[in-house]
Amino acid sequence: MPLQSTLSGRSSGSSRVLDTQSDGKSFEELRHECLMKGVLFEDPDFPATDSSLYYSQTVPVQIEWKRPKELCENPKFIVGGASRTDICQGQLGDCWLLAAIASLTLKKEALARVVPHDQDFDRRYAGIFHFQFWHHNQWMDVVVDDRLPSVRNQLIMVHSASNDEFWSALLEKAYAKLHGSYESLKGGSTMEAMEDFTGGLGEVYETKNAPNNLFSIMKKALDRGSMMGCSIDISSSAESEAKTSTGLVKGHAYSITGLEQVNYRGQTVQLIRVRNPWGQVEWNGPWSDNSREWNYVDQAEKNRILQNSTEDGEFWMEFQDFQRNYDKVEICNMTPDSLTDSTKRHWELSMFEGNWIRGSTAGGCRNYIDTFWTNPQFKLELEDADDDDDMCSVVIALMQKNRRKLRMEGLDLETIGFALYEAPNDEDHQGKDFFRYHASKARSRTYINLREVAERFTLPPGKYLLVPTTFQPHHEADFLIRICSEKKAQALEMGSNVDADLPDVSRLIFRKIQHGPNRTFFHTYIYFLKCFNPFSSGKEIKFDGLSLNTCHSIINLMDVDNTGKLEFQEFKVFWEKMKKWIMLFLSFDTDRSGKMSSYELRIALKAAGMQLNNQLLQLIGLRFADDNYDIDFDDYLTCIVRLENMFRAFQAMDKLKRGRVNMNMMQFLMLSMNV
Repeated sequence: MPLQSTLSGRSSGSSRVLDTQSDGKSFEELRHECLMKGVLFEDPDFPATDSSLYYSQTVPVQIEWKRPKELCENPKFIVGGASRTDICQGQLGDCWLLAAIASLTLKKEALARVVPHDQDFDRRYAGIFHFQFWHHNQWMDVVVDDRLPSVRNQLIMVHSASNDEFWSALLEKAYAKLHGSYESLKGGSTMEAMEDFTGGLGEVYETKNAPNNLFSIMKKALDRGSMMGCSIDISSSAESEAKTSTGLVKGHAYSITGLEQVNYRGQTVQLIRVRNPWGQVEWNGPWSDNSREWNYVDQAEKNRILQNSTEDGEFWMEFQDFQRNYDKVEICNMTPDSLTDSTKRHWELSMFEGNWIRGSTAGGCRNYIDTFWTNPQFKLELEDADDDDDMCSVVIALMQKNRRKLRMEGLDLETIGFALYEAPNDEDHQGKDFFRYHASKARSRTYINLREVAERFTLPPGKYLLVPTTFQPHHEADFLIRICSEKKAQALEMGSNVDADLPDVSRLIFRKIQHGPNRTFFHTYIYFLKCFNPFSSGKEIKFDGLSLNTCHSIINLMDVDNTGKLEFQEFKVFWEKMKKWIMLFLSFDTDRSGKMSSYELRIALKAAGMQLNNQLLQLIGLRFADDNYDIDFDDYLTCIVRLENMFRAFQAMDKLKRGRVNMNMMQFLMLSMNV
């Protein structure tokens, strides 16, 4: 069963915080060691070297790593409370992160978790700081030293508007460490960082196709403690961070920090406050700083809203202008409560972790029907309707994991999505025909290369089959699924059982020996299999004969009296099994090439009496499939014989030591497959 917990007005994820340092030591332990030794901490996991800055290029300028006490006389961790004006962008293209940090400063409880206040440059200073991030359903405590990249005594990455304040620069460094390097933070979605700061669930609205009550939705989000960001789309890379005539920047992440309604010339006007993480470059249209519209607003109201507004990157604009100029709004909710009604609900959370592995479970989207069915499948049972409705509210979020860190290996975000089907009553992994003849009941709106795709659905009670996929087949990634429902939902991974229904070979052979002639050993059988193709006369299977390893596996399977040889009766039993395996192989070798698709292995093994879960199929695919995701007959036979050997050995152990066998079934399988 998946991990299940409750969401009710607090951040999701395990409450236990994991220490991430390679030596397993916590922040307190490391700081204490440094204080006892009288040294300043130097982080071996994220050293002050060029590799921590860039992975794809050399550092363009001469960079010096300096501690805050080398940059100013009296450094402070936080000056006068952390605020959104403390954040100014440096040379790195991580405005998405800065926009999220600005939103974080408005949420004092969330800020106190991400930026613990048990650290400063005075009491117990040891050159070490720590920050906490939600990372794939687990809160992580990330430790860094306070050596920061600088040029001519000026910080070149995120910095505060005040030269003696360093919490934002150190926060960026910790986040860079979590993802492998500073360069890994270039480009991204504000939602990604907002979720990492809270463990919340994201929703995206297209301003041009948004509900008529978008202002009310966003106002309710702010009132409930949600974090929000916005951006302007670009049509080409040449438009990235291009400044418009109205002072807005395309392809740039902004944070939304306020919404108000004011009386303007007898009419109610909706206003929105937006912040540019650059700390400058602002909207210059109506309702901007010092615009004439403010002259017609009550002075007390004006003072309350503007609060000595200066050129700090933050500005007001009319909401209609906002919708015309911006394209996307990202909202990170602390709970899955809908923003379109006033009801606060009690939410249940189920989670699954899985992966798409080429050759076995990376089937691609529904366009690729021959492999789509091989994707991981999850059964969701919505038994009870919502308290105030006869339907079930459910939020499904599919997140791909660790893609930023994988950039240094040449990988980036996959294009992902999911579909929901009405589920059958059984718990077997559904095959190709099920999806060929059944339409989906709900799906993600689009396939997109974002870290997370999330959708809100209202569904009738029932059983549903969730299929998460990459857009194209053979693309690999790890994923996390979060399923939130008002009433507790039963959820499980389909086809997760590992089992076999095999005849007892020893009894079968013994019975044949009793009722048939006991002939001499087949001393030459290995030579026969190794050197000759027993099927060449029919030319039905194209292959070059069996390998010696395969022959050894066959002997191990059929040699019930442990002589190291096959008697005639043992060979006869094997040959009956071999004919069945040949027919299975031929049913999948449709072009008579001597190969079958590794994606079809699940069906072939099931027909042979063996059921494996996704993890084992992935392992076998990696072991036996070639670069075209095909398995030839020799490898197919090796695989099926070794699996049967393993199942028989395990069954024998279980009979001898029932209740005392502690060996993990999956580990046993892996050892048996020699992977």
